[in-house]
This record gives sequence, structure tokens and C-alpha cells, in this order.
Amino acid sequence: MRRREFIVGLGGAAAWPLTAQAQQGERIRRIGVLLPTAADDPEYQARYGAFLQALALLGWTIGRNVQIDTRWATANATEVRRQAAELAALAPDIILAHGLLTVTLLLQVTRTVPIVFPIGVDPVGAGVVDSLARPGGNATGFHSGEYSMGAKRLELLKQIAPAVTRVAVLRDATIGGGTSQFAAMQAVAPLLKVEVSPINLRDAGEIERAVVAFAGSPNSGLTVAPSASGDRHSELILSLAAGHRLPAVYYQRDFVVRGGLVSYGVDHFDQYRKAAGYVDRILKGEKPADLPVQAPTKYELIINLKTAKALGLTVPETLLATADEVIQ
Repeated sequence: MRRREFIVGLGGAAAWPLTAQAQQGERIRRIGVLLPTAADDPEYQARYGAFLQALALLGWTIGRNVQIDTRWATANATEVRRQAAELAALAPDIILAHGLLTVTLLLQVTRTVPIVFPIGVDPVGAGVVDSLARPGGNATGFHSGEYSMGAKRLELLKQIAPAVTRVAVLRDATIGGGTSQFAAMQAVAPLLKVEVSPINLRDAGEIERAVVAFAGSPNSGLTVAPSASGDRHSELILSLAAGHRLPAVYYQRDFVVRGGLVSYGVDHFDQYRKAAGYVDRILKGEKPADLPVQAPTKYELIINLKTAKALGLTVPETLLATADEVIQ
């Protein structure tokens, strides 16, 4: 509940005041921001607000020493590509880009402008950095956690829905994070007495057919591995889970805000605040090639009690006690 109040405050911060005037002789730096969502997305507005707040605490004030050019590109790859090219053409001092799809498309149009990503699934496997310790190019940032997170989500699903014996794992098989998280789930599945089955996130039609077929058997549930494809098809996934009464564990908070059962994953607000620190360091002269891609340090558990009740599930008190947010 505290997190909900915090998000409301940050939503306003996304429209940061532009009234401050540049001081005489002070150089104004230019930051580009590329977000793969619509401008009215409240979750991304809140994350963006956290980034702006952190920048302000580091001494960057819009209109005095920094200008920010923001592009809300939606989740459509064609639109992200167009906006990436448009943003790079402005020759900003640095670009903040959410997710590796946006970073990959930016790298196709610039190998010189520094890029910081607050969230990125398997940046080494995606080819955007040489290694986590030494990125080597013009991009660096923060990745989305260890592959063992997939096993943790499976354990949570079994805790909240102990009758589940079959779990569909929605993943993007074209990225290392998708296959590796599924492997982590396979490793713990026998201990949890569940059978896991992969469903690829290629297109909406394939996802719907696979989930409908899977949901035809009793004691079924699902979980989703982090990916841009998961974000893009989130409405469909939520609709299928609700329509077929499938207990589901997701990888980020906004799924649960929109009616999903449970999420466990990286605290995105913390990642955006840390990304502001990297932006600050690069603007002050450090190179992205030398700044290691960092692992997350804060995770969050979000539970939707209304959805649990609709599914006939009783959330264990131990889970409620450890949850970062409980949606009534």
C-alpha cells in the first residue's frame, strides 16, 4: 500500500518543471529518453519520475543544466526503430533506453552516443555488451536478475496454488534469458511435483492457441519469463489467465496492478534511480565501456488479493507478511 502512494507521487514527477532558466555561461547537457510504451502508461510514468527525481538529487535541473528529449515509442518494433533513429539524430549527450529491444535498435543507428539501460534481460546474450564486467561499447546499465528467478516464481506459484501440477512457462526462446530461466524451472520442478511446459512468445495467435490447449487439463497454472515479448503481449496473457482461471506468477508489478495474481521481480523504480547515477557519471566524463553492467539488489513481491479470491485461493500469511505491496 505504501508503494501505491509512492507511485502516485512519482507519476506527477514525470512532468518535471521546465521553468528554471540556464545560468550565465553554464552548459546545458542533452539527455534522450526512449521508452517502449505509450505516453499515458502509468507504470512507466512512475519509473520515469523516479529517474528524474534521482537526477535532480544529483544536481541536474531541467532548463538550467540539462534538457531532456523523451520519445514514447509504444511496444511496436517499427515505431521503436523510427523513434530510435529520430532520437539519435538529435545527437544527445546520452540516451536512457528501457529494454534490450530499444538498445539494439539504437545501436543500429549510433555507436558513439552513450546508452544506459535501466532494465535489460541477458545483455551479453543479446550482443549489446561484450561482458557484464567490461561492456566494451557505448551501452551499459542494469540487467534483470539471475536465471534462478524463474525457479523462485515457480516456487511462489506452488505456494499460493498448491493444487497446481502443470505449469505453462511463457518465454521468448530467441533470447538466452528465456531458455535459461526455463532450464532453472525444469531443475526444481520435480522437487515441487510439477511438470513444466514451454510456450513460445512469438505471436498472439500462437500464444492463444497454446494457452487454450494447455488450460484444457485440470490443475494448471502459468508463469512468464521476462522479455520484451512478454511486455508486448501482456494484455493477451492477462486475459487468457483470467478467462481460463489459471493461477499465474509474473515478473513485474504492472501485471498484478492490471489484475494478475502475483509478481516477483526486480524493483524497477530502484533500477531507474540507479540508472540516473550512471547517466550522471557518464555526463561527468566516465565511459560506458568501463562501467560494468550491474545486477539488481532490490526485488519486490506484489500480490493481488482480489484476484486470489476470484480464483478461490487463500494466500498464505507468510507470503502476505513478506509482500512489498498487497492489492485489495
